[in-house]
Amino acid sequence: MKSINYQDVLNQYSKESNDAIEQGFLDVQMQLNKKIIVLDDDPTGVQTVHDINVYTNWDPKSIEQGFDEENNMFYILTNSRGCTENETINLHQEIAQNIIAISKKKKKEFILISRSDSTLRGHYPIETEILKKVIETTSETKYDGEIIIPFFAEGGRYTIDGVHYVKEKEWLIPVAETEFSKDKTFGYENSNLAAWVEEKTQGKYLSESVKIITLKMLRDRDYNSVLTILNTTNGFDKIVVDALTYEDVKVFTTCLIESINEGKNFMFRTAASFAKIIGGVSDKDLLTQDELFQNNNNGGIVIVGSHVKKTTEQIEFLREKCNALAYIEFDVHKILSRTNIDQEINKYVDYIETHIEKGITTVIYTTRKLKDTYTTDKEKMLMISIKVSEALTQVISKLSIRPRFIVAKGGITSSDIGTKGLVVHKAKVVGQIIKGVPVWKLGPESKYPNLYYVIFPGNVGQKNGLFEVLDKINKNGGKHEIKK
Repeated sequence: MKSINYQDVLNQYSKESNDAIEQGFLDVQMQLNKKIIVLDDDPTGVQTVHDINVYTNWDPKSIEQGFDEENNMFYILTNSRGCTENETINLHQEIAQNIIAISKKKKKEFILISRSDSTLRGHYPIETEILKKVIETTSETKYDGEIIIPFFAEGGRYTIDGVHYVKEKEWLIPVAETEFSKDKTFGYENSNLAAWVEEKTQGKYLSESVKIITLKMLRDRDYNSVLTILNTTNGFDKIVVDALTYEDVKVFTTCLIESINEGKNFMFRTAASFAKIIGGVSDKDLLTQDELFQNNNNGGIVIVGSHVKKTTEQIEFLREKCNALAYIEFDVHKILSRTNIDQEINKYVDYIETHIEKGITTVIYTTRKLKDTYTTDKEKMLMISIKVSEALTQVISKLSIRPRFIVAKGGITSSDIGTKGLVVHKAKVVGQIIKGVPVWKLGPESKYPNLYYVIFPGNVGQKNGLFEVLDKINKNGGKHEIKK
């Protein structure tokens, strides 16, 4: 499958913005009288929203708090991308049961969005199938179809004619030809999403049965064709939605809400952008240095667990540009050998505390080259990632000095550090520090109340991404600014 030029695509599908589209969407969105619950398989899924709460557990009390919020949407962090298949099944069963119980108690209907990776990694189709099964057997809800929207504008992820692409400079690369498709746990072979569905469902849903809502339909404002597809879908059949811009998603969502209000029910497997639209979250400028200011002269901490090429390039760029920071490699091989683990972890804690107490921001990054000889088994590779993440989390758990901020790079890493190391139960998403990189403000129950916690996805940002983040947040203490 060929790469295509991004500008050529824009020219081909160019369409002047229409204020009537925006107003029509807003009018319909206000009619959606359901609580929107986003189940996020790692903490990065809030990368498009602001002033929204994230709960890090799914007990009935937390879910009830979410239902009671004035906001029409809240997130539950499942971190299921860092779980085994059996763990994923069990937690989704529990979540679905608790949501149904609270929904009945509050007499409030809901919409479930299974938010996952814009480059198609994650436990699919298990998660949505389990949710469907539990909800349908414990309530009167029946699902007509599943809608798949991996579009994520901020990360350069676009779907055109049913094919999903990743933007690299001026080119759109079919996603199956990127490093993300080679993921040792969640790899796949198809960029065409209909074929991807057949691949992932092992033939249960054939590619020819997958319906495509095309970019042409959306750009032609062909509401009738989109509504026809939605209203004639049944049997949990799959619908793939093209998108090149947020306006495309608004056109689709206008039709979707009309279909829902007419009685249709859908499950959603999407990336981060769709939740922003259906949740009616307004645009917000990137966070400023003033907004991120905290009166603390200690240094910050950057923890890098992600191993994708993009992350490695960002570390290399940061080291080249920022010699005012302290750097230490977290030796994965020693951790996995299970030899003197406590001694190793204490070494990193001492290093970090020595530097941040002097006001020096410290970067701790995992070994860039892992030995593939550890295993080729997908579940075992996932367990290796979990073990490394657990060790990094222990470093944060043992800290006795409050840093000025924490940046975590990678989904499993940022989730474990947030929920286990920082003991976060509820956090507010204050916005994004750069495109696609969200910032949490930690709740009062956490280890460091009100701390700004930057969650940096492994697959987001150009090679200067880490530099951009630290150049903004690291200046706030007034000491040890980044040297350019």
